[in-house]
Amino acid sequence: MRSIQRSLSLGLVAVLVILSLLLLQTSLWLFEAGLRRTLAADLRDETEGLLIALIPDGEGVRLDAQRINPRYQRAFSGHYFRIDVADRTWRSRSLWDADPSWPSSGGLSDELIDGPQNQRLMAYRAEFQRDGRIIHINVAQDYTPVLDSFAQVRLGGFGLVLLFLLILVLLQRYAVKAALWPLEQARQQVAQLQQGQRQQLEVRAAVELQPLIEQINHLLSHTDNTLKRSRHALGNLGHALKTPLAVLSSLIQREELSAHPALRRNLEEQLSQIQHRVGRELTRARLAGEVLPGAHFDCAAELPPLLETLRMIHPRDISLRWTAPPACRLPWDREDMLELLGNLLDNACKWARSAVTLTIVEEADGYRMLIEDDGPGIELAERARVLERGTRLDQHVDGQGLGLGIVRDILAAWHGELSLGTSALGGLSVDIRLPRSQPLLG
Repeated sequence: MRSIQRSLSLGLVAVLVILSLLLLQTSLWLFEAGLRRTLAADLRDETEGLLIALIPDGEGVRLDAQRINPRYQRAFSGHYFRIDVADRTWRSRSLWDADPSWPSSGGLSDELIDGPQNQRLMAYRAEFQRDGRIIHINVAQDYTPVLDSFAQVRLGGFGLVLLFLLILVLLQRYAVKAALWPLEQARQQVAQLQQGQRQQLEVRAAVELQPLIEQINHLLSHTDNTLKRSRHALGNLGHALKTPLAVLSSLIQREELSAHPALRRNLEEQLSQIQHRVGRELTRARLAGEVLPGAHFDCAAELPPLLETLRMIHPRDISLRWTAPPACRLPWDREDMLELLGNLLDNACKWARSAVTLTIVEEADGYRMLIEDDGPGIELAERARVLERGTRLDQHVDGQGLGLGIVRDILAAWHGELSLGTSALGGLSVDIRLPRSQPLLG
């Protein structure tokens, strides 16, 4: 969701920056073009006024100072002229000793010319003919204040554009976040599904997401029903195989085979392998089918009955204690977790003298379960040999019947790890680490 918001924000900001700068610059360019046309008309009027100020004087003409605008008399006033008639030239007093590069062609100059005191001048040249004389009149006006005004407007415009963009980005982020909030809720609910905190997604959602949520809920229901049917079928298959296998086992024990000890021993070995293989493959199939995200194990609801059952199975005076985080809900199937913990706790009760403890700790990357007893334990060298036995852990090591075959299958399905050590009570400790499931959506 954050990447979508970031992409939309960056794309919108880039487009708005480009459009805003183009709009600002275009507006200034259009305004300046209109201003230049206005100034050109004013300068043309100035040339005509100066032409009127030229009056006949005997054989020539002279410039009547009374008809000249007083601003041409003030030094560096920003208004200047130069008049060329035959071999005579008049210059405005405002130029003082400056001599600008007047345009050589008629009309408004294409470029600004340099004036006195670093002024930038907009110049206009007009050509007139009167009484057979060619009169060239050049007028100029200081354009520096206009340039300064444009610079201030451009700077202020940039500031307004930035402020506008900031406000728009904030509004856009809010709008995008509000628009994507239903998707964020759906993502959170899918994560809760995987953590076992819910069984289906909420039906109440945005109209656009309603079909998607309904399809996901339908898929979850279908998957749940399929898993239940598969487990039921596997249970029926297991029960159906038990009877033929029991019959074969009883037939092997008949007296007819006593005369063939080698054959009998071979049949017993093969039958034992069949029983073990069938049980193992059924377990693997059941574990491989457990993919429903909503499966979970509620520690507070499931552990007390499990420990009470173990107290009934082992009537000796054994203290059974467990600790877990508040509201502990493990994101794994209830039946498999009961089988995992029940197997390990049952083994600990068999060899414990007086105490068995179960500790569940939530870590950053998953969960840790530590089962400890005060029994005789297992020597360090024997622990490594037990764990290296491969497909089975239910071997007898120094009288220790671990009975952990199903544990290895469950941990393999959950990508967990098991290690043996010495408990704080002096006996054996079984340390299990289960990685936390990754969320379906990030």
